[in-house]
Amino acid sequence: MIIEQPAFFLRWLYPHALWRMNPRERAVYLTFDDGPIPEVTPWVLDVLAQYDAKATFFMVGDNIRKHPDIFERVKAAGHRLGNHTYNHLSGHLHGISSYLRNVEKANEYLHTDLFRPPHGWMKWKQYHAIRRRYRVVMWDLVTRDYSTRLNGEEVLANVKRYARPGSIITFHDSLKSYEKIRYALPLSLEWLKNEGYAFKVF
Repeated sequence: MIIEQPAFFLRWLYPHALWRMNPRERAVYLTFDDGPIPEVTPWVLDVLAQYDAKATFFMVGDNIRKHPDIFERVKAAGHRLGNHTYNHLSGHLHGISSYLRNVEKANEYLHTDLFRPPHGWMKWKQYHAIRRRYRVVMWDLVTRDYSTRLNGEEVLANVKRYARPGSIITFHDSLKSYEKIRYALPLSLEWLKNEGYAFKVF
């Protein structure tokens, strides 16, 4: 549970970040990290359209550079954009200056005020520097679709177990997640819709 739904002490690390939205509103906030990827992102867009769902895509700048047509398709579909650095940087491997330069390089494409750190972590000083310009968006539910230890059924089970009003739900439009979300994403959206949840963006 500490991974799927972060414990209080993890939320405490970044006190001004968005972890969960209004708990009194029956809505969830779908997010997708690591794209755009030609083998995955168009399929995700088609599934979202099928359920009339909007999402926020936290994109890697270099993937946008390589796949600008898919980036434009995400924008044209009316989804929200978020910054996920230019090279999917791990915060612990970089200082403040190089990390911020990489974030700003990605934002030359994205022009967004939303940021999510790759791997869900950054140094304390990086966080404080980032939040001067961006709203840092973390999560209330990580589906763990990236895990080699889980299958699609288990990813779906995580959604059903941990989704709640105001949840920020994290999927990945990445190659390592594709097999699992092909099963779990449509069924997750179907279940959430049947449970009366609206799909909202920030």
